[in-house]
Amino acid sequence: MIFDRAGGTPLGRSLRTVNRPFPDAPDGLLDLSTAINPRPWPDPALPPPLPPEMLIRLPEPGAIRELEAVAAACYGAPSPEHVMAAPGTQLLLPMVAGLVPAGIAHILGPTYGEHCCAAALAGHAAREVVEPGDLPGGTLAMVVNPSNPDGRILRQDALMSLASSVQLLVVDEAYMEAGSGVGSMAPMAHMPRLVVLRSFGKFHGLAGLRLGFAIAAPEVLAPLRAMLGRWSISGPALAYAVAALADTEWAETTRVSLRGTAARLDAVLRRHRLRVMGGTSLFRFVRCPEGTLEGLGQHSILAKPFPDRPGFLRFGLPPDDPSLARLDRALEGVIAPLRPH
Repeated sequence: MIFDRAGGTPLGRSLRTVNRPFPDAPDGLLDLSTAINPRPWPDPALPPPLPPEMLIRLPEPGAIRELEAVAAACYGAPSPEHVMAAPGTQLLLPMVAGLVPAGIAHILGPTYGEHCCAAALAGHAAREVVEPGDLPGGTLAMVVNPSNPDGRILRQDALMSLASSVQLLVVDEAYMEAGSGVGSMAPMAHMPRLVVLRSFGKFHGLAGLRLGFAIAAPEVLAPLRAMLGRWSISGPALAYAVAALADTEWAETTRVSLRGTAARLDAVLRRHRLRVMGGTSLFRFVRCPEGTLEGLGQHSILAKPFPDRPGFLRFGLPPDDPSLARLDRALEGVIAPLRPH
């Protein structure tokens, strides 16, 4: 299998690519390797209609300002001027890391490798640390909160203290909507040494729109706005995101639904004596016997491996009850032969 630098994600998530190691597996891949809501807003079968001119004309500047205002209200930012929309947070990472002079960057792990890569691209000597106490002292600190893959959470007071000990603190809140009630740092975005990142696509299940936000003091965002230019967001992404972020009823219902699905997934995993080590309501971090990934692959079920952490897999949420039952049946045949007798 081909892995990217983030530590085990199939490149491009091509169904053909991920099935190549299992040529005898039945058709119909169940991809549980992602950490994206499998039930997108509002209904994948009934997407909101888009006017034809949205695909023909460049977006109006007022449309981006409208999106940033809706995002500010949704995320609790001090004002719309503290929010900048961008075509995905992955694009933002090296740009944000470049806001301070090249120095030492500490990234709290375990987490996906893009943060170390982004800091290195910006010229920093980047290294992953495993304890929050190791984050101070560098030029740049990056924290994914809640973390992926283990769901670790740092409290607001700890992050505010950390912001005073580095030139720039970047808090990636990609999974904040799916967290455990931890407080967002977005309301503190007036702090001059803080940048908060929010991802639109994971919670709303629309990762293909490529949309994210930087939340920070206006003077911090100014150079980022200049780099992105006037038309960084596509018309369809603007239209979908404004409607989705304003749909608070869907968001509340979805949070409850995700927690319920995660609990049912936990029950299945524990029934097969797999230990859930952490996660959020969008994914679970699980200790598994060696050979579990390959065994599931023979059933056309994909989980996310971690080459640097053998014995662990991340499971995203099955999209429906039949998919959860399919995972249950596959684990029944996979796990028992792997257990020592």
